[in-house]
Amino acid sequence: MTDTGWIDLALISARPQAMGALLRYFRNLDLAEEAFQEACIRALKNWPRTGPPRDPAAWLIFVGRNSGIDKVRRQSRETALPPEELLSDLDDRESELADRLDGAHYRDDILRLLFVCSNPALPATQQIALALRIVSGLSVRQIARAFLVSEAAMEQRITRAKARVAAAGIPFETPDAVDRAERLAAVATMIYLVFNEGYSAMNGPEGVSADLCDEAIRLSRLLLRLFPAEPEIMGLTALLLLQHSRARARFDANGAVVLLEDQDRRLWSRPMITEALAMIDKAMRHRRPGPYQIQAAIAALHARAERPEQTDWEEIDLLYQALERLQPSPVVTLNRAVAVSKREGPEAALAMVEPLGERLSGYFYYHGLRGGLLKQLGRACEARTAFDRAIALATNASEAAYIRMQLDHLAAEPATVAEEEKR
Repeated sequence: MTDTGWIDLALISARPQAMGALLRYFRNLDLAEEAFQEACIRALKNWPRTGPPRDPAAWLIFVGRNSGIDKVRRQSRETALPPEELLSDLDDRESELADRLDGAHYRDDILRLLFVCSNPALPATQQIALALRIVSGLSVRQIARAFLVSEAAMEQRITRAKARVAAAGIPFETPDAVDRAERLAAVATMIYLVFNEGYSAMNGPEGVSADLCDEAIRLSRLLLRLFPAEPEIMGLTALLLLQHSRARARFDANGAVVLLEDQDRRLWSRPMITEALAMIDKAMRHRRPGPYQIQAAIAALHARAERPEQTDWEEIDLLYQALERLQPSPVVTLNRAVAVSKREGPEAALAMVEPLGERLSGYFYYHGLRGGLLKQLGRACEARTAFDRAIALATNASEAAYIRMQLDHLAAEPATVAEEEKR
C-alpha cells in the first residue's frame, strides 16, 4: 500500500456511516453527497500531516456537516464558516469532535437509510441501486455488474431514483414497524449485494473489500435484532457468516484464488461456522423455507465436510433445484451446474451451461466455468476461447490470475487429434 493508501481505505470504509448521518441531517441526497465529498477532500489534505483521527467516520460527519451548512449559508448569502484551521482536527481533538455528534446513534444510520431507500415510491431496482450507490459508495460499474446490466442502464436507474426522491419529497424519517416489515425483502437484498460486492472484489482477507463483507454482516445482525423471528433474515445472516468464514483460505500467499475444493479448511473460521449452523437449524424449525435459507443450507453442507470428497453433492444439487423453483435465475442454474459436474461429469454440466450463454454473456463466472468444463472434456481450443473471454471480464487481479493459470495449463497439455486436424 502507498503512503497515503490507508486514507483511501479509511474514507471508503467510513462512507456508509458518514453518508447515513449526513442524509439524516440534511435530508437531501445531492447536498449530503457533496458534503461528504468535501469532507473527503479535506481529509486528503490534512490527514497526511495530522495522521488518522480516532474515529474517521465521526471526523467526516463533522466536517461534512459543516461544509454542507457552509454551502447553505452561501446560497442564502449568510456568514461563511470559520477558517480551515479552526474546523480541522489539527490538534488531535477527536474526542471533542465525537462528543459534539449524536455519536450514540450515527452508526445505525446505515440501516435506517437502507429502509428509507426502500421506499415503495421507487421501483425495486431503483431502491436497491440507489442504496448501493449512496450508502455503500459502490461505483455505477460495480452496481451494474451486480445486476448484470450495462453501466449506462444502471446510471439511468440511479439518476431516475434521485429525481423521484427530489420530486416526490420522500421523507428521510425512519419507517414505522409496518413499513419496515413491508420493506424487509428489499433491505435484505441490499445487504446481500453489499456483501457480494466485497466478496467478489476481495484480493485477500484485508482491505476495503473485507470491510464491505464485515459491514454487510453487521447490518444483517442489526436486521435480525429488528426481526428476531424471521427465518429468512436468520438464513441471510448465516449465509454471510459461512461465506466469510472462508476468507483466510480463499487466496494463497501470492494473492491467487484458491478454489473451494483446494482450500486449507483449517483456516476456516470455526466460530463463524458454528454460529451460522446453529442459526440455520433455528431457521429451519420455522418451516418457512426461503432463498437465503436454501443458500445457507448449501454453504453449510460445504462447511460440514471435513474433506472435499465428503461433500454431499447430491443434496447440494437437490437444494439448488429447490432454489431454482423459488428464485429462477441463470446464475442459480450456473451454480447448480457445478454440483451436476461433480455428480454426473462435465458433459452433463456443460449441457446445462450452454443455454445460459445469451443471458450471461457478460458474466465472468459463466465463461470461467464453461472454460473449465471444456478443458475437462479435452476441448482445449474452445476452452481457451472461453478463458480469454473470462479474463476480459475479470473484475480484479485475482480472478484474472486464476484464469491465466488455466490457460498456462492448457498450453502445457498436448492437443487432441481432432484439434490438430482443425489446425
